[in-house]
Order: sequence, then C-alpha cells, then structure tokens
Amino acid sequence: MTDIRIGVLGYGLRGSLARTAHRPGRGAAVTAVADPDPRARAAAEAAFPGARVTADHLTVIEDPGTDAVLVLTPDHTHADLACRVLRARKPVFVEKPLDISVAGCDTILRTARETGTRLYVGHNMRHMPVVRLMRELIERGTVGRVRTIWVRHFVGYGGDWYFKDWHAERRHTTGLLLQKAAHDIDVLHWLAGSYTRDVQAMGDLMVYGENPHRRAHGEPKHEDWYTEDGHWPPHTQRGLNPVIDVEDVSLLNLRLANGVLAAYQQCHFTPDYWRNYTVIGDAGRLENFGDGPGGEVRVWNSRRSGYRAAPDASHAIAAPSGGGEHGGADPLLIDEFLRFARHGGPTDTSPVAARMAVAAGCLATESLRDGGTPRRVPPLDPGLAAYFEQGRRPDAG
Repeated sequence: MTDIRIGVLGYGLRGSLARTAHRPGRGAAVTAVADPDPRARAAAEAAFPGARVTADHLTVIEDPGTDAVLVLTPDHTHADLACRVLRARKPVFVEKPLDISVAGCDTILRTARETGTRLYVGHNMRHMPVVRLMRELIERGTVGRVRTIWVRHFVGYGGDWYFKDWHAERRHTTGLLLQKAAHDIDVLHWLAGSYTRDVQAMGDLMVYGENPHRRAHGEPKHEDWYTEDGHWPPHTQRGLNPVIDVEDVSLLNLRLANGVLAAYQQCHFTPDYWRNYTVIGDAGRLENFGDGPGGEVRVWNSRRSGYRAAPDASHAIAAPSGGGEHGGADPLLIDEFLRFARHGGPTDTSPVAARMAVAAGCLATESLRDGGTPRRVPPLDPGLAAYFEQGRRPDAG
C-alpha cells in the first residue's frame, strides 16, 4: 500500500498526533510540516527526517506532494486553515474544537460540502475505552432509558496546561467551557443520543486571576511550565500567561433535544486529574471510577437501597491495544482518519456532532458571562446535517 503523504500545520502540544500518523512504509508518512516557531520547526526536523519543514502554512497546503493535512494549530486559526485545505481538495483532520465560534464551524462545514472534500474532527474521546464501555452498557439497556447525565471534570494540571499560554485568552479560545469541555459535551451527546437545545452556566476566574506571577509580553513559555509532581498548590505557579481572561471553574446545565437533562462541572485547581461520568436511566445508574486501565464502570440496577458501595455489576476498563495518549485513543483516532482519507465511509467521529459541541460551549459561555441567563443553541442548517449524515454511510465515497 502506498503511503498517504501527510502535511502537518502546527507542531506544538498536539504534535504527538503527527508522530502517531508517521508510519513510513505502513500506510502514511509525514512529508511536510509548517510552524512559525523556530523551536517547533527544529523539533519537527528531528522527528521527521527528510520532511519539508517551513514557517509558511500555505506552502504545505498547496504542496502537490501532500495528500492530506492535519490542522494542529491554536483553536482560533482552525476555520481559516481548514477552509484553505478543503479548497485545495485535500482531506483534512481538524483537532478539536472544530473552531471557537458557531459561525466558524458552519463555514467549515459549508466549505466541505461545496468542495466535496472529506472533513474529519479529532474528538478522540469517542475512542477511549471508558467511553466506549459506557456507551456499550447504555446500548444494552443496562440502566434503561437514559434520563440524566452528570459530568465532573477535575483538571488537576489546569494551571500548567491552560493558564501559561494562548489557552488563557478569550480571543484564542472563547473560553475553557468551550476549549476544554468540547470533548465532554461531545461524549455527553453521544451517550444521550441527542444534541443540546438549551444551556445555562455560571463560572468565575477564582484562583489564577489572583496570581501575579506572569510572563512578560513576548517572553517565551518557561522550560519548566509542566511537571508531573510540582506546581502545587496552585498559588505556587509561576510564569503564567500575561493575559488571563478565561474562567478556571465552570458549572453548566443542559437540556437536550430528546429531553435528557445534563450537568457538567469543570475545575482547574483540583489536586487530581480525571473525569467522572454518572448516567442515570429509568432502570439504573452507572458511573466510572477512574478513566483508564485499572479503573472500572460500576452499575447499580437491581434494587432500591440506602447507600451501598458494592455495585450490582462492575466492568473493568480495558487497557489500550496500541498505547498512545488519551487512554490509547489517539492511535485509533489516527487509524480512523487515515482510513477515511483514503476510502471515505462512516466514522465514529462526526463533523455535525463537533459543531454541536462547539455551539453548546459557545452559548454556555455567553450565559456564564451574562449572569447565568439561559441560551438556546442555534440548530445546524438541515441541509448541511443531511449532507454529512449521508456522507458517513458505508456506501458513500
């Protein structure tokens, strides 16, 4: 099989996806990388010997030797770069979120339809073993019909990952209720079988906004910006982004189109890092304890009782088959993209679902910053929705 020649736009925090896609002689090879940062370019030259490395994104997009493109740049650039790739008639992978605005997402979807080009969005949590296990249990009817879902996201490394670079600025992310929560909102939609219709949120910048230890404008991010064990408690953080205007704690309520009620909570100054999903149906409840190997999904569904720690059933979360980040999801995500870029057909990720996750996050952020007033999520153009659903049929090329 001839290798698909992959172009990469952005070789920063998600450069691991490019390394995962680089499989010379096994179906895909990274042949071109663009990044304006000379340090990133040096790292790309070391990771992909012989690849063309440049500061100019257009050089990679327009390169006739590039068959497909990974867009791994900061979120606010996604709409512009993705549309340029689509107009070049090359399959494109866009790292989540699809964009930081509803309008940007809809522009990408329209461009994909107008050009007839394959669009893939990197919602890797759909490939995480814990998510797939919960979805399988729900589809089996283990808890009956899903009626409500509660998600708590403890972002223990939030001070390192989201408050020391562009993530801390609204102009680049809209807010972390979009940038960080897009994964969880997408999973919540997937488990519930519907998209959000109404949102209401509250939140604040409670901890990192008070920290005066900021980098100067133009000063590069410090070499020790992330450590596994250090930087605790949160007030000991140093070298934060010069501008911090996103919230570090958020509370979100949602009503989905099928009537399911859901809640999502996100905190960036907890001591631990993991996600907790609780799914309650009309015949039981399931909940994950841990979100990787060694964790499990527990089910209570046989009887009523007072508090009892012992569940009626416990299901171990499988170890990833191929290693990689995000509980082994990233290699599976790239496998799916490469197959889709080559052959088309159905995928577990969905551009429509990606747009709806962004729409929920954007309107929730509006609500949060307007005193918690409810917002109605704008629906997607039915024609666009139908186009992408048709494009994901097994017989669609």
